Amino acid sequence: MKIDILLDVKTTLGEGPVWDVDQQRLYFIDSMDGRVFRCAPDGTDLRAWDVPGKIGSMALRKDGRGAIVSLDKGFWLLDFASGECELLHDPEPDLASTRLNDGKCDRAGRFFAGSMDMMEEGPKGSLYRVDPDLSVTRVEQGIICSNGPCFSPDDKTFYFTDTWSGEVWAYDYDIATGSLANRRCFAKVDTANGGAADGATVDGEGFYWMALVYDGRLCRFAPDGSLDREIQMPVKKVTSVQFGGPDMDVLYVTSMAKPPLPRFPGDGVLRGSLFAITGLGVTGVPEPRFGG
Repeated sequence: MKIDILLDVKTTLGEGPVWDVDQQRLYFIDSMDGRVFRCAPDGTDLRAWDVPGKIGSMALRKDGRGAIVSLDKGFWLLDFASGECELLHDPEPDLASTRLNDGKCDRAGRFFAGSMDMMEEGPKGSLYRVDPDLSVTRVEQGIICSNGPCFSPDDKTFYFTDTWSGEVWAYDYDIATGSLANRRCFAKVDTANGGAADGATVDGEGFYWMALVYDGRLCRFAPDGSLDREIQMPVKKVTSVQFGGPDMDVLYVTSMAKPPLPRFPGDGVLRGSLFAITGLGVTGVPEPRFGG
């Protein structure tokens, strides 16, 4: 196994890596600075798009022209050609202290993204589903910080975490309707060193990979919830993970240069870097596209 620095871009809050299988490009975001980045597998050909607000996550659209993005105030469509953003819906117009955060698509083209309390203290957030017809439905609530949504390769399980709950949850998932049921604890998160569950992905074997932010670790959980593997990273504030590369065997890892709140720890000179891990012996699965 080898950990390389793909880009030393010093993202204030790097997040949400997405691998584009068709174009062989990696997308990732800077949540606090409101920016979407794209680069080649080796980190070259870097370009960026500004969005009108803090950004929590993105998913590529099926037409290849752009992405759906979850911004601090609502779901928007970003057009890569023009750089323009169009508001779809703001699900929390009366909540000044929340913003939308992490999100992923299912294989039917639905985008799931949740909100968070910006002070990361109160259960003010919710989880939303955006359907291909652009309708928005709230499917979960009472969340402090929405994170780590992803789907098992067989489409039968939805994974999700409230960062500060100390747990990763699993739900029974109905791909035909997009409905969730039977929430349960899938895995316990080791918070002894001040870490918390952050962004996640699922590999081709159905194992759940999670960034343990503020503790500098990546954790791989087996389908039964047992801890299978840990990787110590060169920075503490790792934020999210995604498999990509020509053979889908590179694990891309985002990190933050500056913690969002003073109570969170700082980091070393590699803070805010985008990392690429090779030699894991594991491959990922293509990330679904938004159907709207």
